[in-house]
Amino acid sequence: MKIYTKTGDKGETSLHGGKRVSKSALRIETYGTVDELNSVIGICRALNPPQRVDEALKKIQNQLFTLGADLASPLSNAKNKNVPRISDDDSKFLEELIDKLDSEIKPLRSFILPGGSLLSAQIHFARTVCRRAERLVVQLSKKEKTGTQPIIYLNRLSDFLFVLARWVNHLERENEIIWTKKI
Repeated sequence: MKIYTKTGDKGETSLHGGKRVSKSALRIETYGTVDELNSVIGICRALNPPQRVDEALKKIQNQLFTLGADLASPLSNAKNKNVPRISDDDSKFLEELIDKLDSEIKPLRSFILPGGSLLSAQIHFARTVCRRAERLVVQLSKKEKTGTQPIIYLNRLSDFLFVLARWVNHLERENEIIWTKKI
């Protein structure tokens, strides 16, 4: 199988199920942003996080691949009925991680700025890409059927990434950077 097919040379691509759409379509932008998020998490993993974090991030990368397939496969197309979809179990996995890590750090009493260790800063970056992906899925859901799970999953994932960034700073004895509001 060749890497280049030339089928996209005129600015169109195929969704799962065969429908051709513009590469600038909202659905393409949405699952492209999920792919970008997956790559940013790959960078986090390349920074050699603790093993339990790396294992969680690897599972999340697999879930994001599923989410990308989900978003590339319109629910309205009968050909897509057997496509893997992001599920409630995927969101519950994130909730369990959030609860575990959050129990190991001090309660948050102020807004914090993204930063701290290099790994924590990169996780914060992943969180912002996740929020953008979530906003795009919300936008897409207003125009096409997406189901509710993609939005729920991305909302939980951004919460997890926020807690994970704080937990990494705690583990690495980095102080959180408190937002100092000046008017």
